[in-house]
Amino acid sequence: MWTDQTSKWLKEIKHFNNHTLKLRSRKACLLVIDMQNEFLAEDGSIFFHYASEIVPNVKRLVSACRSASIPVVFTGHVHEDPAVDGGMTAEWWPQIKEGRCLIKGSRGAQIYSGLKARKGEKVIWKHRYSAFYNTDLEITLRGMGVTDLIITGVLTNVCCESTARDAFFRDFRVFFLADATATSEPEFQVATLKNLAYAFAYVTTTDHLLKQIGS
Repeated sequence: MWTDQTSKWLKEIKHFNNHTLKLRSRKACLLVIDMQNEFLAEDGSIFFHYASEIVPNVKRLVSACRSASIPVVFTGHVHEDPAVDGGMTAEWWPQIKEGRCLIKGSRGAQIYSGLKARKGEKVIWKHRYSAFYNTDLEITLRGMGVTDLIITGVLTNVCCESTARDAFFRDFRVFFLADATATSEPEFQVATLKNLAYAFAYVTTTDHLLKQIGS
């Protein structure tokens, strides 16, 4: 199991993960990145099984944040016409360039059924890895008075990491969930967690963060 490796990962990054942060719940926001059918549904064209294993933890976080009146923001990576809005992302991924996945309005691009946004919750559709790039995410967070950003979702080393770095550059306090993010290889997970702990984010767990939300 993916999440069963969390303790091992945290031990590997312990030397770097020394900027422990206390969540300021009244100024926090949960960001659920790209939990879309394309990645999570077994018939998705870029499905990887590790993604489905973090769904229970992401659900727990979403539920706890809603109960604590902490805003939840969802993102999805989409393209209307990869030849126009794909850029280097489309050049890098043939399945995007050829219009075989993440096309806006398609079933694959939709947020996974078990994690859909509620009425009034923000959904940001993006064309690049970072949820901040050419979107209104920062304006939304500033408007809500958010200073603490909790990051969950997929892929750890691509869209989640890119968003975490951009959040840090914008002076948000970043909480990165080791057991509520997933990617295609455990090696990528460890490398990202180590990089983020070294210079960009506090790497923590679902259980630890839930205790802070409940306090």
